[in-house]
Amino acid sequence: MPHIIIVEDDPAVGESLRLALSALGHTACTAASAEEALALIDSTPFDLAVVDVMLPGMDGFELCRRVSATRSLPLLLLTARSDPIDIVVGLECGADDYVTKPVEPRVLDARIKAVLRRSAPITGGERVERLGGLVVDEAAMRITKDGSEVSLTPTELRLLLELVHHAGQALSRRTLLEQVWDYGYVGDARLVDACVQRLRSKIEDDPTNPTLIRTVRGIGYRLERP
Repeated sequence: MPHIIIVEDDPAVGESLRLALSALGHTACTAASAEEALALIDSTPFDLAVVDVMLPGMDGFELCRRVSATRSLPLLLLTARSDPIDIVVGLECGADDYVTKPVEPRVLDARIKAVLRRSAPITGGERVERLGGLVVDEAAMRITKDGSEVSLTPTELRLLLELVHHAGQALSRRTLLEQVWDYGYVGDARLVDACVQRLRSKIEDDPTNPTLIRTVRGIGYRLERP
């Protein structure tokens, strides 16, 4: 049974989420501030944190940044803001997913379960792909660019492997949501765009003019072999 901490400064919203997730089989507790959440995370082995962005004092972005810097705790941001820039910022701070309010409990439950599945270790294959200066070693789960190791989040790694496995093929955002994020209808296609943007910043020579991960207008993305 997953143990979840809900970081939400509105007591009514926090308690409503706690009761809903408990009814769906999770063990959940609440924290009203980032500082309270950090103290609880230090003393309790949680499986996932649901973090509201708009917290008093330290906001949810900074909380995610601090947690991800020292722990492997999966993080799901919960907010009323849905600007794509906020999604990118959340991913940069270490969040694994982003859900906008109001959210139906069963949708939140599905997103939580998907994040937990994605956080499980990836089983490597035997192939080694060389894409110019980028080397994808699946056996070692090691990505290097021009000889230097590239640090990817689990989601970024899954996204890169999915694109590599279908190199030359145009993959729709919906397909990527299903294969990488393990989402069906509950997924948000903006997550794909934000994660692609983050991945490009790490593996492309010029992220503003990408040559490896190309946008296929109206469809999604395609990995090009140099």
